Amino acid sequence: MTARPLNIIGELMNNSYARARKAFTARDPRGYAELARTQADLGARYLTLNLDGTARLQVKMEEMLEFLPEVIPAIQDATSTPISFDNPSVKYHRIALKHYDPARSGRPILNSIAASRTHLDEMIALVKEYDTNVVVMASERFVEGGTAQCMAAGDSHAAARYFVERLVTEANRTNDQILIDPGLAPVGADTYGLVNIGLDAMRLISADPDLAGVHMLVGLSNFAWGTPKGVREQLENAYLTLGMEVGLDYALANPEKSPAPLPRNHPMVGKLRVALEAGRAAEGETQETAGYRQAEAIMEICNEAATAD
Repeated sequence: MTARPLNIIGELMNNSYARARKAFTARDPRGYAELARTQADLGARYLTLNLDGTARLQVKMEEMLEFLPEVIPAIQDATSTPISFDNPSVKYHRIALKHYDPARSGRPILNSIAASRTHLDEMIALVKEYDTNVVVMASERFVEGGTAQCMAAGDSHAAARYFVERLVTEANRTNDQILIDPGLAPVGADTYGLVNIGLDAMRLISADPDLAGVHMLVGLSNFAWGTPKGVREQLENAYLTLGMEVGLDYALANPEKSPAPLPRNHPMVGKLRVALEAGRAAEGETQETAGYRQAEAIMEICNEAATAD
């Protein structure tokens, strides 16, 4: 498979970051405008806008909805880079899209639709009404009586097929307007094999002719969460190498870290590949056993990096 170029969706306008928290707390559109310019200048293809709360900052939905009409024009005044609106609430997207001007910045992204969304039909209707690109969370699926996390690559593939069909038929989307997010777990704590499930799901999606042209996206900052800073960025970039081998072409990431795939023969790519293979359960073995073996391999990578420093 020929890897497609990597596109970065800049994630700095998110209250997980101190500058965004400061700007939101002060309700300062200029702070967001500066973050937007910074990321655009670094080559971000889209700029995510996530005003939701975090462990460090409690945010009410009403506060987000009141600020959106003010902050979106400020961002669009600062740069023509389009915005990716990230929130599970249909109310958030309805207000955001109402105040976004596609004539100035191009088609935005609605992030995201998923099996667990309580107003899924309304979300899909917004995609059509405002002619957006759209992120599909393929890490969730419908089950009898509700929804569940996808614990097999085939389940994620099926979820992608389900939502692509609905978006094509109900929202008049083309495949290339759809981004599939199979989910990305912190690799050092991934005892369920979720990283491999995501990679395998992207491989299945890439091989499916009915899904030809869809894009694939991960939240890159999740991957190396909890690992030492000295090795974190190399692990993230090594993952990009493996992901792009199976169709990954978008990453939600911090542009200031210059995220980019490493060469396939880079030592870190080889070490990560071996660690992930260790996380695949052998016949008669539980996934938990394999998962702990993967965690140990990742810990060894981190220890080696610390020793080298």
